Amino acid sequence: MTPVLAAKVGLAVATFSRAKKVLVARDTRVSGPMLENAVVSGVLAAGANAHCLGIVPTPVLAYLTRELRANAGVMITASHNPPQYNGVKIFDDDTAAYGDEGQNRIEDIIQKDKFRLGDWQKIGGVSNVDESHLYAKTIQKAGKLSRKWHMIIDPGCGATHALAPAIFQALGCKVTAINSQPDGCFPARSAEPNADSLRTLAAIVKELGADVGVAYDGDGDRVAFIDETGAFVDFDRVLAAYAAHVVKKRGRGIVVTNVEASMCVEKMTEANGGKVLRTRVGDVYVAEEIRRHDALFGGEPCGAWIHPQFHYCPDGIFSSVMLLKALEKEGKSLLGFIAETPSYQTIRKNVYCKNEMKERVVEKIGESLQTTFPTYKGCSTVDGVRFALKNGWVLVRASGTEPLVRLTVEGESLKGAKEIMQRGVALVQRTVKEFGE
Repeated sequence: MTPVLAAKVGLAVATFSRAKKVLVARDTRVSGPMLENAVVSGVLAAGANAHCLGIVPTPVLAYLTRELRANAGVMITASHNPPQYNGVKIFDDDTAAYGDEGQNRIEDIIQKDKFRLGDWQKIGGVSNVDESHLYAKTIQKAGKLSRKWHMIIDPGCGATHALAPAIFQALGCKVTAINSQPDGCFPARSAEPNADSLRTLAAIVKELGADVGVAYDGDGDRVAFIDETGAFVDFDRVLAAYAAHVVKKRGRGIVVTNVEASMCVEKMTEANGGKVLRTRVGDVYVAEEIRRHDALFGGEPCGAWIHPQFHYCPDGIFSSVMLLKALEKEGKSLLGFIAETPSYQTIRKNVYCKNEMKERVVEKIGESLQTTFPTYKGCSTVDGVRFALKNGWVLVRASGTEPLVRLTVEGESLKGAKEIMQRGVALVQRTVKEFGE
């Protein structure tokens, strides 16, 4: 990601959206200011005005794009990835990230140099604005809490470093913040909050006897939780438990998740009168399905939850507020909240396959899986091939970045998962061999 490319992205976004007003924000990464200036330069060159929000979480940029009536929002971030990476995520005027069609149009404008260039008298202007209080006020209004929760908050030196502790303090919580200084090198832990990177947070929650630990990724669109015992809360199980809570409140409704999420999402949602729709992996696709089907809630098992009543961007801070409200509503601790959600066994394996062959291999496997698993209950081809089985499921996908075919298997028991994986791997290896690998 170079300044030259970033400037072209700014030009392309303003050209495609016919923008008069574009919001630009960034996370704490070292390369952020450099790329921000480049994006702004492109926006101005197209004759649009750029309003710079500075360091804010991605969901704040998305929310303010609608609230401030901008034509587009540009977030400079690499989300949960290591500090040497950076990138750009683009949002429309209704808080949703650009999907495949919008991204393809932006790429086409860049590749063919179809930029809208403003006359020298019509070059846009730039201003620095601080409107994150609008986002904070909306959360505080929607997320009023009746209990004084003791929280340990870990922003991981990322974009939520100031806003998350301030919001929870305003909601009446007792907040202990760690790793809350902005640092684009992410010196305290990985920018991705997972069981390994949150060991210190887990230990502090246990040591201080806190009610819950909350951690965010680099740009704040993901959240991970530590329960009151100091244990990392499984992403799938907390997603399923919250989905069930949302559906139970309404008595029915649709929940959207991706093809890799655990079958416990169906188990919990359907038990409360809801229905689950599955999409391709990626929060953009989850948001599109939520919009298309007027779903109540959607999320991926990485802590990216979307609340359409608020906006269409995954939002770590809002998700953690809404989870606390759910705990209060049900009168449970976090451990108790997920207690009824079953825990299944998941296994993942990769099989080498040349890039030029992997898509055809997966297509062929889709036909062969019917023979390998003749008693399957259902099949989905929205992202690779996913077969629902009596005691689990198997997903076969072509890697988007490597010469690999990826297999994900979930079973009601470890033995069952291994049996499904053994049959799946044998089929993939056989198919790859047929294609001359």
